[in-house]
Amino acid sequence: MVGQNQSSTHPPLLPTTEEDTVNRLRLLRSRRVGVMTYRRLLAEHGSAASALDALPDIARAAGVANYQTCPAAVVMAEIKAGRAAGARLICEGKPGYPTSLLDIADAPPMFWTIGQTDLLARPMIALVGARNASSLGTRMAKRLAEELTEAGFVVVSGLARGIDTAAHHGALTGGTIAVQAGGVDVIYPAENTQLAHDIGKNGLRLSEMPMGLQPQARHFPARNRIISGLSQAVVVVEAAAKSGSLITARNALDQARDVLAVPGHPLDARAAGCNMLIRDGAILVRNAADIIESLQSVAPQVAEIPRPPAPAPVRPLRDTAALHAEILARLGPAPVAEDQLLRDIAAPATAVAPVIVDLELDGKIVRQAGGLLSRSV
Repeated sequence: MVGQNQSSTHPPLLPTTEEDTVNRLRLLRSRRVGVMTYRRLLAEHGSAASALDALPDIARAAGVANYQTCPAAVVMAEIKAGRAAGARLICEGKPGYPTSLLDIADAPPMFWTIGQTDLLARPMIALVGARNASSLGTRMAKRLAEELTEAGFVVVSGLARGIDTAAHHGALTGGTIAVQAGGVDVIYPAENTQLAHDIGKNGLRLSEMPMGLQPQARHFPARNRIISGLSQAVVVVEAAAKSGSLITARNALDQARDVLAVPGHPLDARAAGCNMLIRDGAILVRNAADIIESLQSVAPQVAEIPRPPAPAPVRPLRDTAALHAEILARLGPAPVAEDQLLRDIAAPATAVAPVIVDLELDGKIVRQAGGLLSRSV
C-alpha cells in the first residue's frame, strides 16, 4: 500500500522533532542552498543542525565571506505566517508526503499546503497548456478534467490563466491540486482569487516557496517540475512551439512520466507545441478515455507494486560547486540550448538538470523560451 512503500531515490528520513524541522527549514532557506545542495549537506553532515554549523566554513572555502545562515527568527516567522493562513507544512519522510515525488531527484524536501491533503494519496494527472488559450482549448481542458475526476483521478495544474484555470474549474468538485510558483498564500494571477479560495476549500494548493513570496519568472520552471513529478502523466491541451507547457512536458520525460497532447489545427500557433509533441511520440488525446487507456497498464498497480530500492548516489558538495562554476563559465548573456550545454559539459542530464534548477532559483541563470539558457546579467 502507499503508506508502506519505503522505496525512494532518497534515503528514508527518521521522524523529526519540531526543532529538527525548524533546522531543516533554516537550511533550505539559507542563501545559495538549493534542493540538491540541501540533500548533499544532510548526507555529508548527518543532520540539519550540523549542516548549519558547517555552512559558513563551506562558504568561506568557496570564496564567500561573511556568510550567514538563515536566522531562526525568519523561519519562525514563516511558520507563524503559515499557521495564520491555515497552511500545513509537509516534510519528506513524514506522513502525507506523496510517494510520487520520491521518484524525482530534485523533489522538494518540504512544501506548504492549504486544503485537502488526502488528495496527494490519489492517482494524479497533470493538465497544462497555453495562458492565451482559445475557447475550444478551454472547453476541451474543462471537459477532460471533469471526465478524469469522474474516473477517480486528481487533476494537477498551475493556477495560471487559460488552460490551467479551465482544468481547475472542471476538476473542482472531483479533486484538483494547484501548484503555485510563489508562496501558497499569494494568489497569482489576481483574477483567479476566487478560484484559489475554492481550491483551498475543496481541493489543494501547495508551494515549496516561503510564505508570502511573490512569484518571479525564475520560480515557474521549478514549479513545473512539481506539477509533472506529482503526476502519472502530463497532458498538454494547447501550447505554442516555445512555451512553459513544453518545459513541463520535458520535465515529465526526464521523470519517466507519460506525455500526451491534444492535437490542433496546423495553422493555429497555439497548437504548434502540441502537434510537435505528437510528431515526436507523445500520445494523441481525443478525450479522457484516451488518457485512461494509456495508463490502464500501470494505474491499478501504482499503489500496490513496491519499487526496488535504488538509493541515489550523493555527489560531494565540492563536486557540486565545481559543476556550478563550470555551468556558469559556459553561459553568457547570449542564450545557449540546454542540450548543447549538456554536450559541452559531457555530464549525464540527470546530474546536471537539478543543478541548473538550483542556479535558476538562485537567480544566476535564466531559462528562456525554446529550452534556451543564459547567464543573468
